[in-house]
Amino acid sequence: MASGYALVVRFTLRDTSAALQFDDLVAQTIEGIRSEAGTLVYAVHTPVDEPLVRVFYELYLDRDAFQAHEDQAHTQRFLAAREALLSDVEVTFLNELENLSKRPGTEQS
Repeated sequence: MASGYALVVRFTLRDTSAALQFDDLVAQTIEGIRSEAGTLVYAVHTPVDEPLVRVFYELYLDRDAFQAHEDQAHTQRFLAAREALLSDVEVTFLNELENLSKRPGTEQS
């Protein structure tokens, strides 16, 4: 099995209005993401006591699956529209240590 490729993205929104618009944008985008075969996990979080922050954890089958995600029309729309709502974005790319991980599809019976 190929090693997973992941990223953690921390978005800081401009204000409460921007946060609401961002959440609507994510809601519009997630339906397309759910149909991507190589996108294994796409989890959206808000940290406790940080209402203007969203943290995404994304896990892809491999780098090719990540690139396929980036090339999708719904992802391109999201990337363009989010810019007006953000005050900051931090991205950390991760290579999975597969033998130390548990994720969907790796459970043993």
